[in-house]
Amino acid sequence: MSIRTDLAAEAAQQVSRTEALASEGIDLREFSSGSLSVSRITVRTPHAAEKLSKPMGKYVTVFSENGLEACPDDFNEKVETVAREIKGFGFDLSNALVVGLGNIDITPDSLGPKTARGIFATRHIKMLAPELDTAGLSEVSVLTAGVTGQTGIEAAEMIKAVCEMISPSSVIVADALACSDISNLGNAIQITDTGISPGSGVDNARKEISRRTLGVDVIALGVPMVTDMETVAEYIFGAEAPENSLRSMMVTPRTVDKLSDVAAKLISTAVNRALQPTLSIEEIISLTQ
Repeated sequence: MSIRTDLAAEAAQQVSRTEALASEGIDLREFSSGSLSVSRITVRTPHAAEKLSKPMGKYVTVFSENGLEACPDDFNEKVETVAREIKGFGFDLSNALVVGLGNIDITPDSLGPKTARGIFATRHIKMLAPELDTAGLSEVSVLTAGVTGQTGIEAAEMIKAVCEMISPSSVIVADALACSDISNLGNAIQITDTGISPGSGVDNARKEISRRTLGVDVIALGVPMVTDMETVAEYIFGAEAPENSLRSMMVTPRTVDKLSDVAAKLISTAVNRALQPTLSIEEIISLTQ
């Protein structure tokens, strides 16, 4: 069965079953961070990129064994871990454009727009209220790009046009992902500097959003919200789906409505924390809720 996944950690796991990752040009480091586990993968060569079917670059995956929506007591720990990994890419975050990708009307695809709702936008404050002391705040703009079927415009085209207008130092995009391991549904956050092709996990890839297409550093964040029926069949029965028609079906968790809300709050708070390090998590929540 061909593995269809947006998660580099899953793709690397498939390669490592038969080959040494380092010899293939793939660097992997895994460690625990409190109740979370973190995987950092660097795809160093074109050969490695071909092996993983992922662009060259860095991929960080934060795994929560109990699920992102469980254990609200460790919410702050999850936020701080994701914020640390965002800052770890070393990009200039002083003037950031944050973009929510996806369709707000389709629950498994609503992560991006919901994340955008929770971002603390400051560009207008710094421009229109010079009397306020905003020296400690990064300049942040927010865009909800929608989907081509709603707008008639590719998200990449819209983002590029906005970038040309406001010249951000970096772009941060959030979108729902697809995974191949059912246990990762709603249990992982991937952060990468390779950008994203919206819809690629469900065979509906749109134009790429990356440094190559925008001319500015891009960080992409996402949570796996769907997997395909073929993967589920193999997981349950140990065999491929018996009918080709099942391969076009996608599966999502029963609690995806709650999951998308919790994951969006977690990602938006972490992005805010990375962009505005002078603000505490409590202050961020009070400004965005």
